[in-house]
Amino acid sequence: AKLKSFAAKIIQLLKEWTETFPYDFQDEKSMKELKEIAHRITQCDEENGTVKKIISQMTQNLLMALSARSQYQEIREKFRQPITDKGTILKTKPQSTQKDILSVCCDPLILAQQLTYIELERVSNIYPEDLMQIVSHMDSLDNHKCRSDVTKTYNLEAYDNWFNCLSMLVATEICRIVKKKQRTRMVEFFIDVARECFNIGNFNSMMAII
Repeated sequence: AKLKSFAAKIIQLLKEWTETFPYDFQDEKSMKELKEIAHRITQCDEENGTVKKIISQMTQNLLMALSARSQYQEIREKFRQPITDKGTILKTKPQSTQKDILSVCCDPLILAQQLTYIELERVSNIYPEDLMQIVSHMDSLDNHKCRSDVTKTYNLEAYDNWFNCLSMLVATEICRIVKKKQRTRMVEFFIDVARECFNIGNFNSMMAII
């Protein structure tokens, strides 16, 4: 009876661990240790097989979480383009093919909503372990910088990069316009977008635009 009670507590611990910090089990060694512990626990309840079902479901959820994050990482890597001279690209393109953002979306509310979708997608992939890595991999108290060479998760970095990309997009869309009236119109448009972001509650995109 004591063994079954202890096994239940271990299962609860493993369940919360795998759900909150799945990246701890991404290498073969830690996954092997998890399976060994799970096998020993299932032997405590061979009669009705309840523990075995819980362990099986827990392992399946863990593998799905790791697979989803791996796919997200692969997709994000594909979007990373090599640095090129963007000015040269714009000059080589005919003026007629260079579209500004107003020709793509002229409604500030719709653009603010689309920006919010992107924000939510980025935020949904930030997990407690991402924050823990920043805390655990701090340099000396002098600079307090995160050592990028030891990080295993890059979701916070991706979120930060998105903020910078949005800021550069706004600056580019405004500065590439030569005529003052059109440039003023573009500035006013982004002010309206920032206002709509504020109304939605998307303060990150609002600050990036500002």
